[in-house]
Amino acid sequence: MPVYEEQQLQEISRQFQIYGEILHAETCKIGHINETYSATYDQGGTRVRYVHQKINRHVFKDPPAVMENLERVCRHLRQKLEARGVSQITRRCLTIVPARDGRPYYVDRNGDYWRTFLFIEGVQTFEAVQSPGQAFEAGRAFGEFQQLLVDLPGPRLHETIPDFHNTRKRFAAFLEAVEKDPANRAREARAEIEFALRRESITGVILDAMARGRIPERITHNDTKFNNVLMDVATGEAMCVVDLDTVMPGCALYDFGDMVRTTTSPTLEDERDLSKVRMQLPVFEKLVAGYLSAAGAFLTPAERRLLPFAGKLITFETGLRFLTDFLTGDMYFRIHRPGHNLDRCRTQFKLVESIEQQEEAMQRIVDRWDGGPTRRRPRQLRVGRRSVAGHSTAES
Repeated sequence: MPVYEEQQLQEISRQFQIYGEILHAETCKIGHINETYSATYDQGGTRVRYVHQKINRHVFKDPPAVMENLERVCRHLRQKLEARGVSQITRRCLTIVPARDGRPYYVDRNGDYWRTFLFIEGVQTFEAVQSPGQAFEAGRAFGEFQQLLVDLPGPRLHETIPDFHNTRKRFAAFLEAVEKDPANRAREARAEIEFALRRESITGVILDAMARGRIPERITHNDTKFNNVLMDVATGEAMCVVDLDTVMPGCALYDFGDMVRTTTSPTLEDERDLSKVRMQLPVFEKLVAGYLSAAGAFLTPAERRLLPFAGKLITFETGLRFLTDFLTGDMYFRIHRPGHNLDRCRTQFKLVESIEQQEEAMQRIVDRWDGGPTRRRPRQLRVGRRSVAGHSTAES
């Protein structure tokens, strides 16, 4: 870690209600958006870790609104978990460390916003699912996250990124990027551009259903990548959902769709060998089982019917975003090599094709679920020889 960054963290650390001496800090190479560090402190002879994070003001235009959402959501999650008598709550919900002035953030001399969390120990993240059981845990974790926030009191949450999953507007931005071609890259992505143009008709399906009132607005995570679930190192249990900057009013289907995108393929989202990219039906089956074990009690029939389609739509939308960013000069997502966003786009579009080829089978898996008005149970889902029917969550 460069010396100037270490010195910067020394100064930042003194702005938060952390008592002890900072011993070491290092960058965390996670996510595409914010600048994140882990820091170790000596507190009375015990080493305790915290996370310091600088909010990306280019992406999040109103950091105080982001933090207001975060405070409300974390407080509500903690209260719900406490009411259930759940143990290890600081490992199951993010703990925000206030600044010295009591605010949930600190603004430095450059106008940058910093926030601090307690580091959650004994967990790990994965960039790609390694087993169907992990897909079940991820689905359960995000389904439970939505379920716990169904009754969040108070005013509507801020939209931290307006129209974040408005696929129709994402498509319009893509068309504009193709027309203007500001980085002179359109010729490098002709096949991907044509792929996107052929699928314009799917962009408004969920938006139109919401506009007609067939699908309700909910409080959703909006960035349900598999690596946003912290897994217990010893047990493999999903412990905590993180990266809450985009928690805001949204659609439950978008959350599930991004889970399909990031859990059902065995590859990373920037895999160059496209022959490895595929939607694995047994993993999807486990994902559905985990998600509906927690979210099935509140989802409407219309939402459940569109779960497989949502996987295709959000995978397409994400590929479209990577393609648009590539065409406009890599202004949004951090890249680590030339053409990185185009590689990401190609991986998403290959996964879209795989989903399209298996969409009917995916729908049959979802259709196996039925139930009454308060709880939905699977008739019987099987992966290989092992039944997952009636699988319950640790906190249910």
